[in-house]
Amino acid sequence: MEEKVVVKKPPKSPALAGVLTFFFPMGVGALYNNQIRKAIIFFFVFAGLVTIQTTGQGQPFWGLTLAGFIIYQIFDAVQTASNINRRALRKEEEAVEVEELPDFVKTGSIFWGIVLMALGVIFLLANFDIMNYDTIFKFWPLAVIIVGIKLVVDYASRKNNRTES
Repeated sequence: MEEKVVVKKPPKSPALAGVLTFFFPMGVGALYNNQIRKAIIFFFVFAGLVTIQTTGQGQPFWGLTLAGFIIYQIFDAVQTASNINRRALRKEEEAVEVEELPDFVKTGSIFWGIVLMALGVIFLLANFDIMNYDTIFKFWPLAVIIVGIKLVVDYASRKNNRTES
């Protein structure tokens, strides 16, 4: 008698996740992988980047940013589906949910919240013609400087904490 080999179907298809994200790049791949919060974030980022395209200002930067974001979503959806399948094959009892936000957001620091609120205020002022988008684009290096200062301060505080312990 022949022995039947039962092959379990993987829980997620990386190919399907990639195809869904390619045709619907507004967070559908993350939604397929049961990452609801990531899908919502991807939707709003995608909608914002598409909306910026209508102004025609800041091109080709915003066009390339949109293309890069779509490509990132495809790779992320495929990689996440593969990770879910790997976990299922190892038969781990842990939850299938993968980490949705990078570690630097979960540090407990209010810095990134303040940065996002400031960006929101600046773009809101630009939408109401109180501030011009050209002015915003002239000061974009300031954001890089602020993030650099934040990283240096975090490094110095971690180093001080290690020496005190």
